[in-house]
Amino acid sequence: MSGAIYTATSGALAYQMRLDILSNNLSNISTVGFKEDRTVFRAYLPASQDPISENLQTTLMSEKPTTLESYQISNSLVAFEGTRTDFSPGQLKQTGNAFDLAIDGNGFFCIQTPGGVQYTRKGNFTLNHEGVLANQEGLPVLGNGGKIKFTDAKDFIVDKEGNISIYREEEGREEIDTLKIVSFAAPHSLKKVGNTLFKPAGPGIIEEKAEGFGINQGFIELSNVNAIRVMLEMIEVLRGYESYKKIIQSVDDVTSKAINEVGQLA
Repeated sequence: MSGAIYTATSGALAYQMRLDILSNNLSNISTVGFKEDRTVFRAYLPASQDPISENLQTTLMSEKPTTLESYQISNSLVAFEGTRTDFSPGQLKQTGNAFDLAIDGNGFFCIQTPGGVQYTRKGNFTLNHEGVLANQEGLPVLGNGGKIKFTDAKDFIVDKEGNISIYREEEGREEIDTLKIVSFAAPHSLKKVGNTLFKPAGPGIIEEKAEGFGINQGFIELSNVNAIRVMLEMIEVLRGYESYKKIIQSVDDVTSKAINEVGQLA
């Protein structure tokens, strides 16, 4: 088979994978705390498998990715390396619900799951059947003292530092705990596990106490997906995919003609 077929096919497959990621981002535009994914590709020479473009990964994750045609160097192929999460903050939306909390700045809420502590920016919390502050799936939100339980509380407030105070009729206002907000030196070392939750991708990734953040009670953080940019990017990807299909068809026609016509006796 012609090497041009392999090159064009790798480009078409890369566009298809990129379109899948863009579609998933767009479908989660209304998901509270969702962080969009960016595709990562690498160009290599078929014979050696050596990468030939050190800037390829960072270029495709930029705000205005360059089209894959610019990466076609001679007979190089494009391989899908995976995705990388964009942790830029989403806009804050006021809800007036006291259980809605949003982090202004760096940091993650800590959620106790059956698989261990996981992390999220999704702060539309509630109380579970045990009276514990929890996410929408009923998993406890952690404070510095562990699970945050509300008992006989008529009212509560969360200040900018994450301190939680409740009001009791007989005792007045009492601070019961502080939200555990953590950060990571390299947030890209986290991987998605579903329901806007993250966990470390490896055992050597350690959480740190977050600093310089503010907690906004009565707010939620929206998805950081830019719908207009994603739709424009999808149009670009579809056009690129169609271009590669035409290249594949043209090469196939030339090959077929060479086999069936070239060398025939007059």
